[in-house]
Amino acid sequence: MKILVINTGSSSIKYQLFDMERHRILASGVAEKIGEDISILTHWNVSANGEDFKKVEEGVIADHHEGMDRILSLLIDPEHGVVGDKSEISAVGHRVVHGGETFHSPTIIDESVIAAIKENIPLAPLHNPSNLMGIEVAGAIFPDSPQVAVFDTAFHQTIPMESYLYAIPFELYEKHRIRRYGFHGTSHAYVAERAAEYLRRPLGELNLITIHLGNGASMAALKNGISVDTTMGMTPLAGLVMGTRSGDIDPALTFFLADQLRMSVKEIDDLLNKDSGLKGICGSNDMREVIRKKDAGDDRAEIALKLYCYRIKKYIGAYFAALGSLNAIIFTAGIGENSPYIREHCCQGLHKLGIKIDAERNKKSGKEIREISLASSEVRILVVPTNEELEIAQETEKVIEKIL
Repeated sequence: MKILVINTGSSSIKYQLFDMERHRILASGVAEKIGEDISILTHWNVSANGEDFKKVEEGVIADHHEGMDRILSLLIDPEHGVVGDKSEISAVGHRVVHGGETFHSPTIIDESVIAAIKENIPLAPLHNPSNLMGIEVAGAIFPDSPQVAVFDTAFHQTIPMESYLYAIPFELYEKHRIRRYGFHGTSHAYVAERAAEYLRRPLGELNLITIHLGNGASMAALKNGISVDTTMGMTPLAGLVMGTRSGDIDPALTFFLADQLRMSVKEIDDLLNKDSGLKGICGSNDMREVIRKKDAGDDRAEIALKLYCYRIKKYIGAYFAALGSLNAIIFTAGIGENSPYIREHCCQGLHKLGIKIDAERNKKSGKEIREISLASSEVRILVVPTNEELEIAQETEKVIEKIL
């Protein structure tokens, strides 16, 4: 079975084609700056003769339909393609950011699902419209391949009411479904499953804290393998300090910005989502650059790093309390997988909780799962590379197998 995974943005299409029998990537790439003067399509695959093939095209891609057409032509290219015809693609899996309370698991896309995704646009106005565009385009180009929606929020639909409710008038939840939803669900699910395999324990027997640290960042508390709390909220703005997002703030800060600084709602939204976080403190949202600046004596960069790690450490303590006991902490995503500095400073001083990081093991890099805790640590500390696209492909395969 070959499954195409698509993640559609407002001006981009990211894609990966998987051979599910061998669990390997046949092709991947991204079409960027769709609808702009100059678009860029970067494509990679392993050709029939076993050689790596990479192609970068610059030109005009007028819309997402044209972008998907171009991607398909590269996939079926007679010389370098990986499939002979589009009929070889068994299904298309779509990342959909917000499923609200409607979707607790991946689902075959039909008109009722499309309508429900549209209803959730107010909860994710920047993402769901783009995801819908990808669904529409893929449905037109692959009319005979089932389309499956995999929701970022679905994994966290198991969190209890005391975790997801906000202490605001209950009618706002009843009428408008204002509550905590959580995101990065495919990543949290994937690394938890891989960690259970590494630990040789059933996932249902494990209490875990998963820490996804990319430009966007979130944590989740998993009790017996099930999400019971997560740091992001109704939107991806809440929780940890991120690259450009503020994370947790006093809600009344928005009133101060409006009343005292005469900022509009749009300006406040941009401030908190695009100009805060690491960028707001020290001018850069690239963690590698922030650490370089700190090493060069930049005080603001040092403050940003302390704030970043402190927030994570505080949530580790909170989630330890929520879970009652803890088997492992998992670091994942770009920063979590590649920054020994961040991992070390997030775990420092937690030995009373049985969390002891090994400084030397922490410095080692690799593409596989690795353990970075001391042998005497009661809580295992793991670095687990995430693969959200593979998780989407696997979830899509499960859905398709049920209908075959």
